[in-house]
Parts: sequence; C-alpha cells; structure tokens
Amino acid sequence: MAGGRPRGRLGGEEAGGTLDRMAYLRRIGYPGSTEPTLETLRGLHVAHLQTVPFENLDIALGRLLLLDPGALFSKIVERRRGGYCYELNGLFALLLRELGFDVDLLSARVPNAAGEFGPDFDHMALRVRLEEPWLADVGFGELFLRPLRLGTPDGQPDDGKVFRITQDGDARILGMGRRAEPEKPRYRFTLRPRELEDFGPMNVWQQTSPDSHFTKNSVCTRVTPEGRITLSGSRLITTTDRERTERVLTASERIAILRESFGIVLENSGDGRDRRP
Repeated sequence: MAGGRPRGRLGGEEAGGTLDRMAYLRRIGYPGSTEPTLETLRGLHVAHLQTVPFENLDIALGRLLLLDPGALFSKIVERRRGGYCYELNGLFALLLRELGFDVDLLSARVPNAAGEFGPDFDHMALRVRLEEPWLADVGFGELFLRPLRLGTPDGQPDDGKVFRITQDGDARILGMGRRAEPEKPRYRFTLRPRELEDFGPMNVWQQTSPDSHFTKNSVCTRVTPEGRITLSGSRLITTTDRERTERVLTASERIAILRESFGIVLENSGDGRDRRP
C-alpha cells in the first residue's frame, strides 16, 4: 500500500471493509448532512473540488498510480494529496456509496485537439441515482461545480458557464460554453455501469505512454471561492470571473506554491512517498 501505512477501515465492498467516512469528510472540510439527498450530493461535490486538487505530479516522478481502494484512501485522505480522474472519482464513488447513494462508474471519451474522441475508459465520470439521475465528476479539472441533471438536453448554468448533455446514439455528449463562446464537447459517455478494475489498462496507459498528455506535462489545479488556481508545469495561472493572470515560477517558487496553495510537499526521493506540510 502507498506510503507503507496499514489500511485500517477503507472503502466499500471492493476493499473488503468500510470506508472511514469521518476521515474523508474531514479531508474535504464538509460539516453538513450526510443523508443521501441532492443537497448533500451538491455540498460534497463542491467541498471536494475546493479542497482536493486534480493533479498528476506522481507521474513525472515515476510513481505508479494504483486503483486499489486502499492506496487511493491513503494517498487522498491520509496523505492529503490529489489525483486524476480514476483516483478522484473512484474514491468519491466509494464515499457516496458509504453514505447510501446509488452510484455507477461511467466510461467517457475525451476529445483531442482535432476534436476526435479518445478510446473507452479515457475518463471516469459518475452517475448518481436519486429521484432522477445526476452526472457527478470531481476528477476532470475545469468543469461543473455542482452535479448536472442527466435527463434533460436543456442548458444548465453553473459557476459562470453553461453545460448541456445531448443524446448521441446510445451515448451522451457533455458540452460546455462560457458567456458568448459556443459550447464545446468535454467528453462523450455511455450510461453502462462499469467496475473500477475496468479502468485499469487505461490507467496504466495514461501514466506510461508518451502519447498521453499526462506524461507530457504536470498539472495541479483546484477550485477556489474566487475561481481557480492552476500550476501547469512552471506556470502559475489564477482565474476569477473578471481576470486571468499567469506567470512563470522559479523552482523554489513552485515548491512554495504547492505547499501553500495545495497543501502538497513532495519528497523526490524515489521511495514513492510524500509528506504533509
């Protein structure tokens, strides 16, 4: 297990135990109701995006990203790290199930620069079944802040953007627009329920292939109350409703930003561990 720590109480049936929900809720700073309602889902979704960064820092350090529930819990909750889609949505689904939500893992295909959709399992999203189905996603980077209704093709305003889910044969396409800009596809997905292990081969490809964008550049980003803060390579990008600023950081400034803005201190020792600030 990552970090060499004992598992203890972990996540759901896949881990053969029970997820430590209180530790997870403390990690995301969520103090509200845990009843399986839409209000709770929205609160958890926002809290997760504002506290747990989308990041692929371990890939540049040559550390294997595992989809084992115990490894995910250790990394994201105990060591207060972030992760990418398979890690973040995979563990978030376990928390939701532990709280009584009915959740399906969904396979999604993300478009490349030419607009061509990637392979199945290119991305993981979540369907949460309440009185109506909802699309949840805490593992994409910049996307919606609150879950979206799955059963309507109407535009859904969220955090200064408009999202639309349209039918495409037996699949759905999630589009995102901003102010006067036209909507652009973010990903194409089906509603067929998947298992965590189904994403295993693509998880390996994403972190090892030279064709994967995750091996070409490191990123660490999270939602802020004002907008978003992103560390892309050595570039620090801060966005709000009114402006976008960008500057190139020195190596020491980058380390400081990771610690101060994301709570991450990496040990580049090759032992696969990191520590809390």
